[in-house]
Amino acid sequence: MKLFGRTFGNTPKQAVSESDMDLDYPLLLTRSRDELAFQTQAHDNLFQLKAARWDVDLDAGCIEFLSPQGLHTTAAMQVIGTINSQDGTWLWAWANPSIPPGLCAHSNAVKMYGTRHHIERLVSSKLASSESEAWDFTAIASKLGGGQGAYRGPSGTTLVFMTFG
Repeated sequence: MKLFGRTFGNTPKQAVSESDMDLDYPLLLTRSRDELAFQTQAHDNLFQLKAARWDVDLDAGCIEFLSPQGLHTTAAMQVIGTINSQDGTWLWAWANPSIPPGLCAHSNAVKMYGTRHHIERLVSSKLASSESEAWDFTAIASKLGGGQGAYRGPSGTTLVFMTFG
């Protein structure tokens, strides 16, 4: 992450933890949700992300936040997927031609897990989904990909779900 012009933390790791890949789905989901809830609260306490303005640079693979108090934070990011709020469909980043392949590592990790465990919702490119389930997908992606947090940003009628590191 970048704070006051300085970058800190690591970019999202690309290697998937084999021990996490072997967890059964209910346990992976529970651990992923718990970790993301903790990370989200910590980041919001430090950087006021819930109230921040945000911007993504897909070419640079970065997300930037600007808090109401002027705190500027930048982090490497991965796109996990999007929800179209008009029809309630989820589209995985790995299936979205507008997302650069280098920003799909965390969504690809979920696809690998879904393939290994035969979980259709994790390998179907587009599906009906709620926002709550999209957060579940994002939490799993963050855990499997080694993200340090996640964010959901609106873009017109689309909600973009991302992990950051």
